[in-house]
Amino acid sequence: MKHLLAIRHIAFEDLGIFEPMFEQWGYRIEYVDAPTCDLTRVDVIGPDLLVLLGGPVSVYDEAIYPFLTHELALTRQRLESGRALLGICLGAQMIAHACGARVYSGPAKEIGWSPVTLTDAGSDSALAPLGEGEPVLHWHGDTFDLPEGAICLASTNIYQQQAFSIGTQVLGLQFHLEVSSASLESWLVGHAVELAVAKVDVNALRKTPSSSLDVPRLVLQNWMDGLASAQR
Repeated sequence: MKHLLAIRHIAFEDLGIFEPMFEQWGYRIEYVDAPTCDLTRVDVIGPDLLVLLGGPVSVYDEAIYPFLTHELALTRQRLESGRALLGICLGAQMIAHACGARVYSGPAKEIGWSPVTLTDAGSDSALAPLGEGEPVLHWHGDTFDLPEGAICLASTNIYQQQAFSIGTQVLGLQFHLEVSSASLESWLVGHAVELAVAKVDVNALRKTPSSSLDVPRLVLQNWMDGLASAQR
């Protein structure tokens, strides 16, 4: 059985709609809770796929949250191994920082449902299904410079870096494709203070787009198919 290791930062920011897909593909899923786990004892080379999930902290907050130092070291190890790595939101920022790119506070909070604009490379990538103006969930206040050797796949008017790839093995997504309308309720409670400070209309945010979950699932399917092809 294939092994997926997911590094999680807060309980409700998990694999979401992607989890049953991975299970269907024969993955044994293991979660590591980064804030409380001894990350110095975690093996990130062995798993077939490593996923770095989102969270409400910043990569550059290492002095406040020391576990981030260990997680960055693990991310570098995984990058050096050349094995499959997916980063979502904080996870994407972690990958960028591990590659030497700057991560910093963005111009404004970007929270809500809106589409991304694909680059030419993005239109030819696993993200192609997002090219029809499909809304995705944005929930971030940090951004990053494009890592050396990476290709920008998507952007918005506020944030230049919304998705990037490094070869076929590494994909970083600043936005959240994994969230469903049901799981969003946990986000609305867990991030209530942030939403209040940012003056986000919770009821408006709750009105998730009526489109199906087929598009985010297709994006993941495309990326996994690309991984499989590269391994042949």
